Amino acid sequence: MTNKILVAAVLSTSILSPIAASAADAPAVADAKTAPKAVDVSEARMHADIEKLVSFGTRHTLSSDTDPKRGIGAARRWAADEFRKTSKACGGCLEVVMPESMVSGTRIPTPVKMVDVVAIQRGTERPNEVVIVEGHIDSRVTDVMDIKSDAPGANDDGSGTALVLEAARVLSKRKFPTTIVYAALSGEEQGLYGGKLLADYAKKQGWTVKAVLNNDIVGGTHGSDGVVDDSHVRLFSEGPRADSTDKTRADARRFGGENDSPSRNISRFIAALSGGVPDKLEVRQVWRTDRMGRGGDQLPFLEQGNPAVRFSVAIEDYNEQHQDLRTENGVRYGDTIDRMDFPYLARVTRLNIAALAALAKVPMPPEAKADSAVKTWTDVSWKPVDGAVAYSVWRRRTDAGEWEAQPLVAKTAATSVKLDGLRGDDWILGVSSIAADGSESPVAAAVPGGGFLPLGSPQ
Repeated sequence: MTNKILVAAVLSTSILSPIAASAADAPAVADAKTAPKAVDVSEARMHADIEKLVSFGTRHTLSSDTDPKRGIGAARRWAADEFRKTSKACGGCLEVVMPESMVSGTRIPTPVKMVDVVAIQRGTERPNEVVIVEGHIDSRVTDVMDIKSDAPGANDDGSGTALVLEAARVLSKRKFPTTIVYAALSGEEQGLYGGKLLADYAKKQGWTVKAVLNNDIVGGTHGSDGVVDDSHVRLFSEGPRADSTDKTRADARRFGGENDSPSRNISRFIAALSGGVPDKLEVRQVWRTDRMGRGGDQLPFLEQGNPAVRFSVAIEDYNEQHQDLRTENGVRYGDTIDRMDFPYLARVTRLNIAALAALAKVPMPPEAKADSAVKTWTDVSWKPVDGAVAYSVWRRRTDAGEWEAQPLVAKTAATSVKLDGLRGDDWILGVSSIAADGSESPVAAAVPGGGFLPLGSPQ
């Protein structure tokens, strides 16, 4: 069947009566091989990891780098040893590296050595294509410059660090076509320095970053106002790209694209995955880069043009975050391990593992273009990508949040299609790539800035 005949057949049944897709209608991309079993993730291991992190007293970035028991240096060395243990168990499948640089700034008045702890699980087919999972290992109290007081940092962000370590333990037992990078970052509380260090390291390695999953505060379910939510996790994604050029911004204003950054389509992809993960933890997509007035280690990657999202709890307890350990007027303050919800953390971890496994299996989403100017049809074209044997074309109404449940064109080997009768002014179109085993990538929107490569990269 030719592409034209296939497209005409699809359009004849759908284009005259479009239905706006909801989140529940999003493409189902999870499968039994992708979703981790409940027993794969150990609450006991993560509890022990966070107990150990808390035992270092403070993990403030400016605390001791040499003390064997207290401070950021001891914590980093322990995390590196945990990665090495995991690597030994998988026959040396992880390469542990510790990128470093000297930094200074408003919250670092005297230059200090910044160090990230990174484990690299090389892909078997396209090792320079990577997906990254990260959490920050440093902690703080009320005064961001206080390097002496105990700063347990159990949820912020011992939870993210424990998730990263557990993901490495689970996924290192499998092989993937592309590379997975596990990272415990320093310097987040002092100004996202560890995220910048890792983003720079990735660039120097020549990696093509498919996605960054930043996990920051992912182990609690109670809010400081008494509200409890243990059935959702928030997933933050940027709208307009941080690396947009003047031309990209101008084109997006005219032709659309403000809701189709690659990070937003990573968010849609992960939200669709959540139904196939044990416990059915629901993703609440938040369409902003981060929380109001806050930031995280996904931001340096976004600034370099790499797709990146942030996981965080559905409900935050502000009495725990960035607080001296104390009790005032009967209210306890401080980020301690007894306030965490480990069954919830395990569920968030399983979702991350499913997303990492899915993203490490699939090819890069293609760079796509749609042309429908002054005509009654739409031409969609895209560049072939390594590892793809076929492609699917997707659509959604311009006012719809999610892609329709079924592709408009399914599994074509071509790199262009003519959509007869589809007036492109009314639709957002996108293309996904499909591997030989049927694994399907996130959708890359055929709009200005919709591609997954940094805008300054050769297209």
